[in-house]
Amino acid sequence: MASSPSNPLLFAFLSLVFFFFFFVFSENKSFVSAIREEVSELQFTHHHHVPLTSLLPSSSCNSPPLGSIRKGSLQVVHKHGPCSTLKHHTSSSSSSSFIIPHSEILKQDEARVSSIHSTLSKSHGHHHHHHDEEVDISKGLGGQDKLPAKSGSLLGTGNYFVTVALGSPKRELSLIFDTGSDLTWTQCRPCASSCYSQKEPIFDPSLSSSYSNISCSSSQCSQLSSSTGNDPACSKSTRACIYGIQYGDSSFSIGYFAKEKLTISSTDVVEDFLFGCGQNNQGLFGSTAGLLGLGRRPISFVEQTAHKYNKVFSYCLPSRASAVGYLTFGGGGYSSGNVKFTPLSSISQGSSFYGLDFTGISIAGVKLPVSASTFSSGTIIDSGTVITRLPPAAYGPLRDAFRKGMSKYPKAAPVSILDTCYDLSKYKIVAVPKVTLSFAGGVNVELDARGILYVVRETQVCLAFSPNRDSSIATIIGNVQQKTLEIVYDVGAGKVGFRPGGCI
Repeated sequence: MASSPSNPLLFAFLSLVFFFFFFVFSENKSFVSAIREEVSELQFTHHHHVPLTSLLPSSSCNSPPLGSIRKGSLQVVHKHGPCSTLKHHTSSSSSSSFIIPHSEILKQDEARVSSIHSTLSKSHGHHHHHHDEEVDISKGLGGQDKLPAKSGSLLGTGNYFVTVALGSPKRELSLIFDTGSDLTWTQCRPCASSCYSQKEPIFDPSLSSSYSNISCSSSQCSQLSSSTGNDPACSKSTRACIYGIQYGDSSFSIGYFAKEKLTISSTDVVEDFLFGCGQNNQGLFGSTAGLLGLGRRPISFVEQTAHKYNKVFSYCLPSRASAVGYLTFGGGGYSSGNVKFTPLSSISQGSSFYGLDFTGISIAGVKLPVSASTFSSGTIIDSGTVITRLPPAAYGPLRDAFRKGMSKYPKAAPVSILDTCYDLSKYKIVAVPKVTLSFAGGVNVELDARGILYVVRETQVCLAFSPNRDSSIATIIGNVQQKTLEIVYDVGAGKVGFRPGGCI
């Protein structure tokens, strides 16, 4: 009698069941465990696993130990954090009293980005019509009646500041540092028209033996036009050069263009440094005394000190407002072997900005389907912009992939320009998909977890990227994405570098 064909199939099935249970319940449990570990390790490789507390602002300052800051470096401090000496933050009687004004920061960030795009479009021949206001600079300065102060110069949030010293004897001043501005200026006595409230005593040039005004007829005075957007004025009585600069949010500074001794550290002193001595100053500068311009035009700090520092500087922005970073001048401050360099691009020629060739984005180990041509309108890296702005065709895929990677977390309401937010309050450890930015020369920069997220509160943690209004305007790499990276600007060699783990 012929055997039933089902018998061998039944035997094979029972054998498979037996071996399955053998693997599960015998010493081969290690096989299953190994599979699980491999899956877990794969997820761990492509995600940051960070304690929620490490994302939140601390009420105490986590300042570096004495001796750990590089020689000749300036400490970089977030003006709203507990390390700030500006007392501009809001405090209450509770211990966790440092409040960061997020809505104000994001609103000012939008104004700065609009200014950058306007400036870049003008430099590339695309003219937009702006109403130019006139600011009276004659009061107390003996100059022309009106100086047109054109909108479009940059200010933004000015979140990070450094402390330098000016004059003989030297006076300490807290200045916003800004890679998108050229003119360095500070408020000066006698405040002929107006000064806002600042932390340190306002600089008094009459008490300094090394101060002198620049003459209207000097070539240095004529350099103001490209750096401020305004032609200089001239004092009728003293023939002193008068500058005027107005920012996109209607803040402005007007005063004498002068030279003075600038002290970075005990071993770093710049003689005859050109700066603005502001007699009429208004706006959202917090309690800082003014601004340190690190742009690319002739009167910027970088160009003025080219003989001393070879047009090289680097900085590291701390991961949180409760930590401290640094700003270093000169090439001795970094180890070039650990820095990945990408060339400066042509978008920044003739402007204050530092342009890069952005080529792509990866998330959770997967390169997004976004071609390099998506970024053909150019890219700049900027210390003063907070949130990175991407072309819509790049932002959409990034947002979608990020949402997929964060799908286990409950969503939260959007905040201002940030449309992808989560409530992480019930989690001690958060798994954040890793994001890598790619630049020309094969440079891949993996962002810190705190360089991916913008934390409003533990119930509202957002993806720190935003889309531009269209593809015709430049991509901007903001300062959130730069956190903990040492960014090296070697302007003389035409390159910008990135080193991970530059600061905490």
